[in-house]
Amino acid sequence: MRPAAAPVMVDDFLRDSAARAPDKVALIVGEQRVTYAQLESQANRCANALRAAGVHPRDRVAIQLPNSVEAVVAIFGALRAGAAFLAVHPSTKPDKLAYVLGNCGARAFVARDSDLRFLGEVRAEVPTLGPVFAVGEGQLPETADGRVRRFGDALAAAPDVGLPRQRVDLDLAALIYTSGSTGKPKGVMHTHAGLRASTLSIVAYLENTSDDVVLVVLPLSFGYGLTNLLCATCVGATVVLEKSFSFAYPIIEAMVKHRVTGFAGVPTIWALILQLRELDQADLSSLRYYTNAAGPLPPAHLERLRLAFPRARFYSMYGQTECIRSSFLPPEELDRRPRSVGRGIPNQECWVENEDGRPVLPGEVGELVIRGSHVMRGYWGEPETTARALRPGRYPGEVVYYSGDLFTVDEEGFLYFVSRKDDIIKCRGEKVSPREVENVLHAHPAVLEAAVIGVPDAILGEAVKAYVVPKEGVAIVTKELLGYVKSNLEDFMVPKEIEVRAALPKTPSGKICKSDLRAEVRAAAGPPATPVSGPAAPTAPAKE
Repeated sequence: MRPAAAPVMVDDFLRDSAARAPDKVALIVGEQRVTYAQLESQANRCANALRAAGVHPRDRVAIQLPNSVEAVVAIFGALRAGAAFLAVHPSTKPDKLAYVLGNCGARAFVARDSDLRFLGEVRAEVPTLGPVFAVGEGQLPETADGRVRRFGDALAAAPDVGLPRQRVDLDLAALIYTSGSTGKPKGVMHTHAGLRASTLSIVAYLENTSDDVVLVVLPLSFGYGLTNLLCATCVGATVVLEKSFSFAYPIIEAMVKHRVTGFAGVPTIWALILQLRELDQADLSSLRYYTNAAGPLPPAHLERLRLAFPRARFYSMYGQTECIRSSFLPPEELDRRPRSVGRGIPNQECWVENEDGRPVLPGEVGELVIRGSHVMRGYWGEPETTARALRPGRYPGEVVYYSGDLFTVDEEGFLYFVSRKDDIIKCRGEKVSPREVENVLHAHPAVLEAAVIGVPDAILGEAVKAYVVPKEGVAIVTKELLGYVKSNLEDFMVPKEIEVRAALPKTPSGKICKSDLRAEVRAAAGPPATPVSGPAAPTAPAKE
C-alpha cells in the first residue's frame, strides 16, 4: 500500500501509517517488536514530555543514542513537539558534543545514562541546555537542579494526546552535523519540506511499499541511515534496526530471520559481507533490492554481490548530507555502465558545471550542481559558508547547491564520480575531516607537525592515514600515539596507519603539500586498472 497523499510534515509519515495499519509491526529491535500504533503513542508521549519540560516549537533536541526504539521515539517525539532534532553519533567525545550542542543552542538532550558522566562539562559549555533525559536503568549523574530524568519515566507520565500544530513545512526538521574543512562540524539544516521531498523521491524509485521489510544497520545520526527509517515509515513498512555493522554474520542472519526485502550498505559493509565463506548457503530469496552510497563500490565487489544476490536489484546511488540524495542508477543500466552513479533523482535537476559556469562536455571534469526542494537551507550559524555552497540559480529568487564534488558525464548524461574538491575522507561511510584529526595529533606533546589524508582501502573505502613529525629530541611511539588518538576521537576517525617522518613536503609558502603525499600513495599503488566502460578518464588531473 502506498501513501494516499503526500504528508505535510515529516512526523506525518508516522501518523498516517499508524492510521492506515495500526497493528502493523513498525520496528524490530532484537526481541522487541513495536507496532505503528505503539510507536505513534510513544511519539505523542515524548512530545508532551518535551513540552512539559520546557521545549518549545523550533527549539533543538539533541539525541545521542545507538540505533534503538528510544532513538526512533525521540526523533519523532521531537518533531511532534514542533522542535528540530539532531542525532549525534554515540561515540562522539565530550568536547565535540559540547561544541555541537552549543553551536545550535540545543534545548534538550536525550542520551544513555552511561554517557551522562560528562554532563557537567558539557552543560557548562551549553548555556541553552535545559532538560536531559537518560535512557537506561543505571545511576543518574548528580545535578544541583534535578533536570535529569529517566526517559521511560517521563514518557509513562506524559499523556498520549496529539499537540496542536504550531509550525509550517518550511520550519527546521533536522540538523545533521558533518565534518567541515576547518575541523569544526557544520550543522546542515533540513526543513520538513526538504526531507519530505527527498523521502518521497527515494520511495518512488525504490518502489517501496508497506510489504517491505527494511534492514537498517547504518547509524541514524548518518543521513543515509536516517533516510532508510523515513522511507520505510512513509509507506508503513517494517524496519529491522541493528545497532552496528561491525560483523557481517549478524547482518546476514537478520536478513534470513526477518525475510528482509531491502538493505542499504556502504562499501565497508559490502566488503565485510563478501568475506563470509558460506554466503551462498544463506536463504536470501526475500531480498528485493540493495543499495550502495557514501562511497564508490569497487567493481570486483559489485560483481561478486550480483552473484550472491541474483534475484535482487542493485541501486548504485550518490548523495551528500546537504541534499540527502542526488542521483541513482536504474538497475537495468548496470550492465551498460557499471561505474556510473546514474542521473538525478525524481523531482530534482542536476548537472556538472566547469569553472566557467557552463555544462561540461562528455568526459570533461566539473562540479556537480543540484537544484530541488530537497536541498538544505544552509549551515547553521555559518552564512559565509552557506553562501559558497548555495548560489543564485537560473531563475529569480532560487538558489542551487554547488556540491564541491567532481564528476564527468557520458553522452547520455549519466554521472561518473571523480573526486572531491576538498580533502574530506569517507571512511566506513562516514565523513572525516583531516583537520579534526590533525588537531588531536597536534595536541600530543611529542608531535610537531601532522598531516592526514585518505588512502584507498578495500574494506573501508578510504582509510585515514596520518603523517607526523616529532619535536626535536623527542621520539614518537606510534602505538602510544594511536592510543591517544583513540581516546579523543570517534572510532571511524582513528587513523589506520601513522607514519613518522623527519619532515613533510611543503609549498613555497610553507604550507604542508598534501598533494605530494597523495602522489606518493598513488605511485606506490601502481597504475589504475583500465576501466571496462564509462567515459574516458580526464587528460588532466582535477585541481586539489
